[in-house]
Amino acid sequence: MKVLSIQSHVAYGHVGNASAVFPMQRLGVEVWPVHTVQFSNHTGYGKWRGRVFDGPAVEEVVQGVAERGALKHCDAVLSGYMGSADIGTAILRAVAAVRAANREALYCCDPVIGDTYAGVYVRPGIADFMRDQAVPAADILTPNQFELDLIAGTPTDTLAGAKAAVGAVQALGPMVVLVTSLVTAETPADSIDMMAGEGGAFWRVRTPRLDLKAVSGAGDAVAALYLVHYWRTRSAALALGMAAASIHGLLRRTAEAGAEELLTVEAQDEFVAPTNAFPVETV
Repeated sequence: MKVLSIQSHVAYGHVGNASAVFPMQRLGVEVWPVHTVQFSNHTGYGKWRGRVFDGPAVEEVVQGVAERGALKHCDAVLSGYMGSADIGTAILRAVAAVRAANREALYCCDPVIGDTYAGVYVRPGIADFMRDQAVPAADILTPNQFELDLIAGTPTDTLAGAKAAVGAVQALGPMVVLVTSLVTAETPADSIDMMAGEGGAFWRVRTPRLDLKAVSGAGDAVAALYLVHYWRTRSAALALGMAAASIHGLLRRTAEAGAEELLTVEAQDEFVAPTNAFPVETV
């Protein structure tokens, strides 16, 4: 499998491509990372150094890859945080170029907009761009619950509401939706859910809630893991179980160490042979 991954990048820590690329490589995937930013660390620290690239810079790198004749071998495009609308446009142009070279290629969009704790943290216009342009172009969408609420425009505080929201998002274009960090009225206080929907069917995985410091990058890793497993199995349910097991293993190792960053390297065996498996329920 070969993946074009267009995301932010940090030198210290694991967010964006620094979180997504290595798990895919550990699973035997050839990854072509294109960075939308190059920062010293993620912005949650309050201070960082580095630069944001613009859309033309991203397009130039993708064009260079295309000139190697590689896009016909590209099986999927993965995107995450978009710092500006012109970067979003560059990503969608890359998706179009890959699909023109390989009609079977998938586009997995992690629609990074915000979360329950911080609210919307992207620049003005990005949420609209996601909903109006990126989401309709995607084959696979991996929102967290907060992002699902915004894109669908409906509440997800119950399982029925979450399923209805996924259906509303699928009507916009994506055939598969993975909802991460899902908490509904049916979720026990000591647990957290992930849910996937495809073709009118829904599946849920429930994992133990961890005593975890606020770490960034887990969503980037789970989107990458899910994309790889879905491409290989063509099953939203199987991919859900495998991605949930791996991300729980990564987060558990990080929690046990009390680390401020994901232990992506130290926990790498969790990507290929997770310590624990969790049942996938039809809901």
